[in-house]
Amino acid sequence: MREILRTNDIVYISWVTRILADSGIKLFTLDNHMSVLGGSAGAISRRLMVADSEFGQARELIEMAERERASRPVPDYILGGRLLLCQPKKGFRAGIEPILLAAAVPDSVSGQVLELGCGVGTAALCYASRVSDSPVIGVEKQSELAKLALDNVSKNHLNDRIRIINEDIIFLHKILAPCSFYHVMANPPFVEAERADPKMHPLRWGSHVEGSAKLADWVSVARKLLKPKGTFTVIYDAGRIDDLIALLKVGFGGITIFPLWPSVQEKGQDAKRVLVQARKGVKSPARIAGGMVLHDINGSFTSAAANILERGAELAF
Repeated sequence: MREILRTNDIVYISWVTRILADSGIKLFTLDNHMSVLGGSAGAISRRLMVADSEFGQARELIEMAERERASRPVPDYILGGRLLLCQPKKGFRAGIEPILLAAAVPDSVSGQVLELGCGVGTAALCYASRVSDSPVIGVEKQSELAKLALDNVSKNHLNDRIRIINEDIIFLHKILAPCSFYHVMANPPFVEAERADPKMHPLRWGSHVEGSAKLADWVSVARKLLKPKGTFTVIYDAGRIDDLIALLKVGFGGITIFPLWPSVQEKGQDAKRVLVQARKGVKSPARIAGGMVLHDINGSFTSAAANILERGAELAF
């Protein structure tokens, strides 16, 4: 076995796996685990291996594919190849967070679902793939990402199910009627502007750093647009969970916190991300769920995580 590349980017891994599989080459992932969530944010890279006899051909295939895609958005595949996802090669890269977010949103047979800050449309696509009857609206402020989201919707033949709006969420009251959604989902920026790295790529900045819309605005917009007893599902940085919970206490109840534990090898380590779900206008008490471990002892996804990330299963709280 020979190592052909190292990366934490699950979507990039899916793309490489598909490229090699088309030529009959199997890719193996060896002993590593990420200590944080999200596409390229991991501190420890996965080692991707191929058989010695296939190394030369595999390297040539990857290099050729990289040259072809260097000047345009990257075509990747998610959910085990079920969905095509084009996204920028640098700056903003969708990781596993939007896939987990979409999996946590309950089925809605007839009601509309809204995603605030949809990026290139990852969560909206994943939800529409799992729940075949619900229309989804994705809202994205950054024009380049909104255009890619539109392209992704078209490429996956979901134009009749998903609508993309290029707008700042604080102006949605001019476009969308209040109390019109059964479910709202969001992956809000969690880095406060004064603490952000000024050298961060502009697209990454827009997705990770709070702009005109603060966390309070994301919660307020969701509250206004949800129907009574509708759900608001958020994936967020565990370090700011107290800010989020405090805001959800106004107008929401039944708050459930679902930790995402990094690895079975990292006993005692805090979760880096949490899923939080609340219901509008209910008075049920809060609860902390058992959560989910993402990586097993060998660095691969646990069966529970793989069932969601590779097969598009629902994540039940």
